[in-house]
Amino acid sequence: MNQRVVIAGAGHAAGQLVASLRQHKFEGQIVLVGDEPYLPYQRPPLSKKFLAGEMDAERLYVKPASFYEEAGVELHLDSTITAIDRENKRLHLADDDIAYDKLVLALGSRVRQLPVEGTNLKGVHYLRSIADVEGIRGNMEPGRRLVVIGAGYIGLEVAAVAQQAGLDVTVIEMADRVMSRVVSPEISDFYQIEHTNQGVRLRLSTGVTALNGKKRVKSVTTTDGDDLRADLVVIGVGIQPNTELATDAGLAVDNGIVVDNHCITSDPDIFAVGDCTSHPNAIYGRQMRLESVHNAVEQAKTAAANICGGDVSYSQVPWFWSDQYDLKLQIAGLSEGHDDVVIRGNPAKRTFSCLYLAEGRLIAVDAINAPRDFVQSKQLIADHAEIDASKLADTEIALKDMIA
Repeated sequence: MNQRVVIAGAGHAAGQLVASLRQHKFEGQIVLVGDEPYLPYQRPPLSKKFLAGEMDAERLYVKPASFYEEAGVELHLDSTITAIDRENKRLHLADDDIAYDKLVLALGSRVRQLPVEGTNLKGVHYLRSIADVEGIRGNMEPGRRLVVIGAGYIGLEVAAVAQQAGLDVTVIEMADRVMSRVVSPEISDFYQIEHTNQGVRLRLSTGVTALNGKKRVKSVTTTDGDDLRADLVVIGVGIQPNTELATDAGLAVDNGIVVDNHCITSDPDIFAVGDCTSHPNAIYGRQMRLESVHNAVEQAKTAAANICGGDVSYSQVPWFWSDQYDLKLQIAGLSEGHDDVVIRGNPAKRTFSCLYLAEGRLIAVDAINAPRDFVQSKQLIADHAEIDASKLADTEIALKDMIA
């Protein structure tokens, strides 16, 4: 197969796609285009070990530079894509023009902007890239006052790292509990207590009206009318998929670039993978967009197999994780639509799981320092297992042994 595959985007999915194409003995040309000056790298460690200074940038890379050289990949890093010409099958860059036989959109996502004054002040940061973290780390000195806006994964991970580094940390969140979009009230309560015990101040049900300062941020004004002093601000209020190129090219877009279970868009010569896609999930019976490494990697594998002539369908139980202090939260499945929650284990011992049921069937698990529950729950979720709630709560019975 001597086709030319062009990959638009240079994130984790793009790196996996290159590896998978070569594993499938793809002999054609591979061109990778990214808007950052870096090789494809992992983003989850950015708000964890990389922010804490426990990992250098090269360890973030999905593959080392030598891999792309040996794989014969043509790299266009630090390059801006301006348009997709579907009729002539060309990808337009700001300073170049690349022909393709198959195009893969691995465009990822970008941070959601906070719509208030003062976000352009020095000392105000978002967190999505290596450069973002390097900017934050340069200001993380013990005793400095950090205000984190947003209590999702990113915000709480930053708060945990900063608190352990000796900063004075306040987290502001509009919702009435932390991580409200992704976990149950039971998990939120546990993490609120943990962060409070660690010395983090949580301001829940609170918004932000302005960031104040002349050149550098000095304070954050809340919807309660308080003015919180700040030497450093990190904003983590979500991300949004990069779909503009696809929309302008006339591809189907609906909360992401619409793909089928083969990761093919509405154009049969264009695939899409990762955060930017809206894809069908047979396990949950609905279209969804996921922001996770697992989804990016597995979609990349699926797209590579199908580019190489396979007939592979993508259907997986989604999973996610978050590291905060010495707590590892591992999530399998999606809890949206649950009608019952079972607590398995003892939160006081800091190792337990929340199991979510819908009409008696297990649909998701949040495991805190309980990796066995996380691993064993995936197959039960995929199988739509119907298990008695009292049985699920019994830690003497392994989840894998609960299938009737």
